[in-house]
Amino acid sequence: MDYKKTNAPTNTVNRNLMDLCEDTGNIYETVAIIGKRANQISVEIKNELSKKLAEFASATDILEEVSENREQIEISRYYEKMPKPTLIAAQEYTEHKVYFRNPAKEKEKLQQNLNL
Repeated sequence: MDYKKTNAPTNTVNRNLMDLCEDTGNIYETVAIIGKRANQISVEIKNELSKKLAEFASATDILEEVSENREQIEISRYYEKMPKPTLIAAQEYTEHKVYFRNPAKEKEKLQQNLNL
């Protein structure tokens, strides 16, 4: 997913907890879903940033000879200004872009249907 085009806010936003737990019925389950998605986003962004910064790495650099590269600094600044993964995950959740399931609830529903 392209996180550069997300419409997630870059700072903290007040959210109505009742709106967040509409789908799951449990705010703790909702927070766990958002947290897991935030971890996935964080890993993806970290890998993307590492790939971009690896282009600037030189095998012959010595600690004393490390020079600042303007492009490298700009890339780092851009990623620092992006919304945090938790904010992106919360925005995706509120826009119903996150797929989640609870196997325990599915098993419970299946057992109820079999007992009928």
